[in-house]
Amino acid sequence: MQVENLKISQTPDGIIFQVKVVPAGSKTSVEGIYGDMLKVKLSAAPEKGKANEALLEFLAEMLGVKRKFVKIVSGQTSKVKQIAIKQMSQQEFLDKLKAVL
Repeated sequence: MQVENLKISQTPDGIIFQVKVVPAGSKTSVEGIYGDMLKVKLSAAPEKGKANEALLEFLAEMLGVKRKFVKIVSGQTSKVKQIAIKQMSQQEFLDKLKAVL
């Protein structure tokens, strides 16, 4: 998978990238790269913020960061979301992502 195709923006306090979410799946997992976005399948249903919270918890655990460092910047009600990770470099993110793909 071409993790180098991901569009990742470095910010003063971390990174921002896009995620394509597929809710209500059989399990929560990284499905790969979708264009320039990370594709994540969630077992949580998209109701009352459950899928958003499941996504943030999953990403925090996968990347080895505290949950409070992972936030949805935009796309709260969309399947395409911008995610911010504090205290992480672009290279660190790519290395951790390659380990799970």
